[in-house]
Amino acid sequence: MDIRPATDADWPAIWAAMEPAIREGETLTLDRATTSDQAKAYWMAPAHEVSVAVIDGEVVGSSFLRPNQPGPGSHVGNCGYVVSPKAAGRGIARALCRHTQERGRERGFRALQFNIVISTNTRAVKAWQGEGFHIAGTLPGAFQRPNGDYVDAYVMFKSLV
Repeated sequence: MDIRPATDADWPAIWAAMEPAIREGETLTLDRATTSDQAKAYWMAPAHEVSVAVIDGEVVGSSFLRPNQPGPGSHVGNCGYVVSPKAAGRGIARALCRHTQERGRERGFRALQFNIVISTNTRAVKAWQGEGFHIAGTLPGAFQRPNGDYVDAYVMFKSLV
């Protein structure tokens, strides 16, 4: 697997990975009706350092890295990840997580924070804990699932120093 900076030409493959998660509505906080153009404006925003994971010439996942907050909070990074459903379970999200940690250190971030990890996404929670993140806080009922249920979300944090 190679992880490299994303280009505009990668967007169709990133969208192909992202759209199923958006439509499912269980892991991302984007509206289930989000269009490709809206998702691109968010994911590929100028403040985001976007990377792609490539296997055998095919983009199978993507990440972004940005300051979590401006000004006095800009020393903490924030990340997001998407993996193509056909490549799930192959360690791609973990590899992207390691990449963003490395890039975060290179950029001078003192920590990384995930602002909202859905508690029912146990696979992600376990993966991020395996990468050294801890649950810094629980947001009770902060995420509404497509079935109408409200579930908790976690703020997860890892020091890079």
